[in-house]
Amino acid sequence: MAFVQFNRVSLAFGDRDILRNASLNLASLSRAALAGANGSGKSTLMKVIAGKLSPDSGERAVQKGTRVAYLPQSGIVHKGRTLLEEAESAFDAIAVLISRMEELGRTLEGVSADDDRTRLLVEEHHQLHESVEASGWYERRMRVSMTLSGLGFSEADLDRTVEEFSGGWQMRIALAKVLLEAPDILLLDEPTNYLDIEARDWLEHWLREFKGGYLLVSHDRYFLDVCTDEVYELFQGDLKRYVGNYSAYEKVRKVELESLLARYESQREEIAKTEDFIRRFRYQASKAAMVQDRVKRLEKIEPIEIPETLKKIHFSFPPPPHSGRLALTLEGIGKRYGERRILSGLDLVVEAGEKLVVVGRNGAGKTTLLRILSGMDSDFEGSISLGTGISIGYFSQDVAETMSGSQTVIEALEADAPTDLIPKLRDLSGAFLFRGDDVHKSVSVLSGGEKSRLALLKLLLHPVNLLILDEPTNHLDLHSKDVLLDALKAYPGTVIFVSHDRAFIEALATKTLELSAAGARIFYGDYGYYLERLAREASGETESPFAAPAAAIARIASASSDYREGEKKRQAAARRLEREEAELLALMEKLEREKADLEADLARPAIYSDGQKAKAVTEKLASVSSRIDSSAAEWERVAAELESLQVGA
Repeated sequence: MAFVQFNRVSLAFGDRDILRNASLNLASLSRAALAGANGSGKSTLMKVIAGKLSPDSGERAVQKGTRVAYLPQSGIVHKGRTLLEEAESAFDAIAVLISRMEELGRTLEGVSADDDRTRLLVEEHHQLHESVEASGWYERRMRVSMTLSGLGFSEADLDRTVEEFSGGWQMRIALAKVLLEAPDILLLDEPTNYLDIEARDWLEHWLREFKGGYLLVSHDRYFLDVCTDEVYELFQGDLKRYVGNYSAYEKVRKVELESLLARYESQREEIAKTEDFIRRFRYQASKAAMVQDRVKRLEKIEPIEIPETLKKIHFSFPPPPHSGRLALTLEGIGKRYGERRILSGLDLVVEAGEKLVVVGRNGAGKTTLLRILSGMDSDFEGSISLGTGISIGYFSQDVAETMSGSQTVIEALEADAPTDLIPKLRDLSGAFLFRGDDVHKSVSVLSGGEKSRLALLKLLLHPVNLLILDEPTNHLDLHSKDVLLDALKAYPGTVIFVSHDRAFIEALATKTLELSAAGARIFYGDYGYYLERLAREASGETESPFAAPAAAIARIASASSDYREGEKKRQAAARRLEREEAELLALMEKLEREKADLEADLARPAIYSDGQKAKAVTEKLASVSSRIDSSAAEWERVAAELESLQVGA
């Protein structure tokens, strides 16, 4: 059986222990995850397992003939070939075996059957033949096509030169190559970073069918849950194995960490008491022996360290400005790039407080739609109407890449943060992976991932009521995702987002907009409901028994012209009523302020002690109160009309 294992392996960088007497075993059918906080050394450990980095001590053993393939999380660039040629290069090692087989065949032709070498040559030829058969060499074109297609490449991409592909697609090419190698042991460091949901689903299926063993590093909790049955955690140099998938590991680890935290707090209390005793009695001769005993005791204490994930960070958004019932309305939104049409005839109404996820394959127009909604792209067909009082906050990787300047991270955050959040900025920056001296880095020297995290955190500090987020979880670890998710779930404003993190989508989305080549569809339910509907459609059901009422289902792109016309009239009436509602609300707020001022005047001695002045103020107060009542009645009428229009939509 193929395997890679090491025993009591240690590795240090300077005075920092990356591995301390670590042991690990990966064999055929191993389904393992590697967990640990950012910076704990997971990528370093991967390199040690792959044999690309030598440990300081310990034993590393690899079964003879075991093939190990390693995919780093970034930094691979391909050049000089077409996509098809690059993918087929994954079989180069097999071509070497075939050359050896052919050489052995020629040698055997010139050797007699009773020659002592014949048996050895035949055995070697047979072993090589089995290796070639198992590699998929004879089906390589089919395997290349299926693998590239599964990872999101089209047939038209095959003849493109690899230099044409962006960094994320370069990593997809690298992933395709290590999968095509069909190694015995597969080491994947963040393989899902650049994959959309469809490609992740394909990779999950591929891994479940894989006959070899693998070790995964990922910040995608759902991906780890469905692909692993054991977890190795790297924590402060120690490597420990847990049986079960990632969620099972988290439950066990939570109990362990609670115990660790209790011991940490107890030790801190003990250290504080000891240090206090030493300070108080340091200069008293009668206590000298006791002080020395406490000093020695303090020196012997081995400090308990706790991971960042134990520091509970609870982030809440600044209160968003008040807005009307509707966040935004889209009519006939379309977009094309040259001859290529991305969006066509998209109608959509988003109500305040909704958490809408936009899904679809790569190229379906998800990012394009978010750019249009945010105002970053004004070259489109159709119209967008923002609801009353709507203010937009937009995040994307592109926005992050424009960040520069000499400000430090903490200075950039302080410049944008509301006063009440400034004391929490250190904890918040830590939750977004700016820890220790990282907060003093200049923005201009940050990496792309660091700029993305900073841009996202800066956005979240702004009091807005509509957040438009394009891949907000990229470059975040699981702890940071949890902090962001908890804040977004509690956020009373509206969120429209795109994400490739299935667990994040399932926990946040309340409604799903699907974009595809056939058009767009809205699903009035969370992501689980959306997937259930797709599964039922795939099985031939046209209507799900769990479907929302027919009046609530908008098949946006395929609506008839009669429906479109009626919908436009309905939306025009809704916009008119929204304006009336906003005007009435503004008037009522103004009248309430006048009423409060008049009531305050009546409480002043200079007014209530003067009969004439008191009478005048009382009359004004009665008039204002009457206007408030009539405005409230009119507002109720308008609100009822507006609600009936929206229910009938």
